[in-house]
Amino acid sequence: MESILNKTVREIATENPSSVKVFEALGIDYCCGGKSSLQQACERANVAPEHVIEMLSKVDGRAQSESNWAAASAPQLIAHIVNVHHAYTRNEIPRISALLDKVCARHGAAHPEVLEVRPLVSALAEELMTHMLKEEQILFPFIEQLDGAKQRPGIPAPCFGSIAHPIARMLADHNDAGALLARIRELTDGYAPPADACPTFRALYAALEEFERDLHLHIHLENNILFPAAQRLEEQASAMRN
Repeated sequence: MESILNKTVREIATENPSSVKVFEALGIDYCCGGKSSLQQACERANVAPEHVIEMLSKVDGRAQSESNWAAASAPQLIAHIVNVHHAYTRNEIPRISALLDKVCARHGAAHPEVLEVRPLVSALAEELMTHMLKEEQILFPFIEQLDGAKQRPGIPAPCFGSIAHPIARMLADHNDAGALLARIRELTDGYAPPADACPTFRALYAALEEFERDLHLHIHLENNILFPAAQRLEEQASAMRN
């Protein structure tokens, strides 16, 4: 038990992709807070380590049904992030915004918490749209160039210097998005619709919960797998030049 408790949540999520379902169910941050040990994460989430370990043991070895992106190439992972997670985000934001407008109009007086949620969702949408463009137009193409340098050494020096600089900016964006989501979760009581919620109200909370789940996985793939791999690629390219 002691050994797994000392592992970081990021290591566990990367080694066994199925474990993210456990972390989501228990409210354990495996994306932005992935550098914490499992012991620390359990303390923050106020869950018993023994319970977490028991749940992890039930999914241990069942990762075959989940894609092991830690074994994929950087271009493969980038394609997945863009085609699946970026596409999902772009599709869902307008749908969630439309649901939110309806709920605010019909239920805002009785449930002022949804009026507080609306500007947070707007801020989150703006943050993510800008963030994804920066990744798709600048960072991801450079990572793909770095990966290609293994066969074709010699790539132009980027305008941003080390890849650590744009990665640091992306990590900060992820933290900002995570903070907005945490506040939305708090205001919605963990996405639990009130007793008098209409079908649109319930659809909104279900959409927000699914959006949070997808974004957590999206951030995990970048923070814990893609960005460390990109930094290793840059180190390899630098060594080949020298």
